[in-house]
Amino acid sequence: MIKKISVIFILPDLETGGAERIVTTIANHLSRDRFEPKILLLRKTGGYLNLLKNDVEIIDINTERIRHSLRPILKEIYRRKPDIVFSGFGEVNAYLALFIKLFPNIKFIARETNVVSQHVTRKEIKFFYNFYNNYQKIIAQSDDMMADLIDNFNIKENKIIKIHNPVDFDFINETLKISDKPDSFKYNFKNVVAIGNLSARKGFDNLLKVFSRLKNENIILHILGDGKDREVLHQMKEFLGLKHVVFHGRQENPYQFLKYADLFILSSRYEGFPNVLLEAGACGTYSLANNCPGGINEIIQNDINGEVSDIDNHENFAEKICSILQRNYDRDAIKNSIKSRFSKNIILDKYENMLIDLMKR
Repeated sequence: MIKKISVIFILPDLETGGAERIVTTIANHLSRDRFEPKILLLRKTGGYLNLLKNDVEIIDINTERIRHSLRPILKEIYRRKPDIVFSGFGEVNAYLALFIKLFPNIKFIARETNVVSQHVTRKEIKFFYNFYNNYQKIIAQSDDMMADLIDNFNIKENKIIKIHNPVDFDFINETLKISDKPDSFKYNFKNVVAIGNLSARKGFDNLLKVFSRLKNENIILHILGDGKDREVLHQMKEFLGLKHVVFHGRQENPYQFLKYADLFILSSRYEGFPNVLLEAGACGTYSLANNCPGGINEIIQNDINGEVSDIDNHENFAEKICSILQRNYDRDAIKNSIKSRFSKNIILDKYENMLIDLMKR
């Protein structure tokens, strides 16, 4: 009988974000003949807890702050002695890098979530990237992320493996079966959706400026998400007199918005490899994305599932929105564009092969 490979995934929590969604998908679908997945959480909270299969053990270290979590994380690794530790969150990855040498018999993997040089501003965090080559493997999701790690952090090229994010079509389709059109979608209006954390990185300030040019059009912008810039963005909406912009807060089921949207917009200043762009395509919705770092051009197939434009040119971006909303798109072609490249079976094969290969070394 083949000994199963024990893997501990590390995350702050299972709130409904991109990294959390990916780790949940991987843990749920790894072959149980070969793998024994566990998830270590700093806090046992979040909407994805309900989606986790019963045989995935949750290790809850019950720690509020990431900087206070290091000792309990190391203690659990020492106690459980897994074959592989898979850290899936930038700040935890950084801190953990310093201590990998303490565990010579355990393989360590970091999955980066962003273009690091754009995302990490604090000097004390950047310091830990000096030890990033201690990881046996670093997963980047896009060419932009790979280039950034090599050029700006001197990561050895043979340490990095590019694996795109998986899309769980089964889960999305099951959810869509019970999803009606949102009440806030007006029949005689075009409904445009944007989703993300309300922070500067997601560029919603630029998107509001774009929509200030579309006040006289029958277009409603629906923004899903929450975050520290919520008040500022609400004030900006009032200041610009945007009656057709609706903030919905965080939504457990964003797919009903994506399915019925006439257009999805990604306004980010930078990304890692945006799940929401994949998920919009999986719902058959055309996308308009800002031309920013983070694999956008690896996802968008021009005129098939979306297009790319510079949101800093507010006037031009507004014209693009109007132009797209006057056209019709083949929803099945949009779905197939995503499914043929990013379906969970394709991506999970790559994850399994990487984990098995790592154990052979």
